Amino acid sequence: MTNYFTPKFSVAALGAAAALTLSACGSDSEETADSTTAWDEIQEEGILTVATSGTLYPTSFRAEGTDELTGFEVEVVREAAERLELEVEFTELGFDEMLTSVQTGQVDIAANDIEINEGRQENFQFSTPFKYSYGTAIVRADDLSGIETLEDLEGKKAAGASTSVYMETARSYGAEEVTYDNATNETYLRDVAIGRTDVILNDYYLQTLAIEAFPELEIVIHPTIKYSPSEVGMVMNQDNDELVENVNRVIEEMLEDGTIADISAEFFAGADVTEPIDIEE
Repeated sequence: MTNYFTPKFSVAALGAAAALTLSACGSDSEETADSTTAWDEIQEEGILTVATSGTLYPTSFRAEGTDELTGFEVEVVREAAERLELEVEFTELGFDEMLTSVQTGQVDIAANDIEINEGRQENFQFSTPFKYSYGTAIVRADDLSGIETLEDLEGKKAAGASTSVYMETARSYGAEEVTYDNATNETYLRDVAIGRTDVILNDYYLQTLAIEAFPELEIVIHPTIKYSPSEVGMVMNQDNDELVENVNRVIEEMLEDGTIADISAEFFAGADVTEPIDIEE
């Protein structure tokens, strides 16, 4: 997931996550029963509970001048839920809290530009991917923050979420991480511009639109740094097989009929993020 902010864990949530890990060691028949029960309960209540941030433009945000939650993944979720004949109930959380809430069963899905990777696949199930991108770096416009390649991240101050794949990349190259609570994009971007931090590593599409939203800031996307091709999908509990199957069914329908491409064009300035990307790393 490519979110910018870092929330806080609660002791209770961590304890619940540990309990879930222990309870997941039951028999296959027990897991199947739990999966079926979870999907049956969702259908019976008629509500799909979804965690998202509400602060990550253009994936999940509030439209200017309104209190309406919208964004690329928000609208993908709404369309998927409609095809499943369910209402959607959104809960706005920080990144780490989203994953904990999925793991503990407090929500059914997390949708917030969350990248599919091996580490997360050990603990969660992902939907069929519906967004493809790659990593870039936001730096100061006048000197590119003194960064020519990823190797130059050593000693630089990198802003982002501590548990994101992008911060993992920054740390692997020796950057000093700077994390925030549930801050807006403007806070992150302005701190790079004024030199409080040096770089933000994140998703290409998100970075491009974030910069376009604040043209007064003297920052740019680094012209040559491209890395880590990525796939994004919705995150679900490991045991919710039936939910995953049904979500995948409608996501694949939406990819086939062009619905997600249309939603992408609306939020990514005409770009189709459903197309896989090849880059030279």
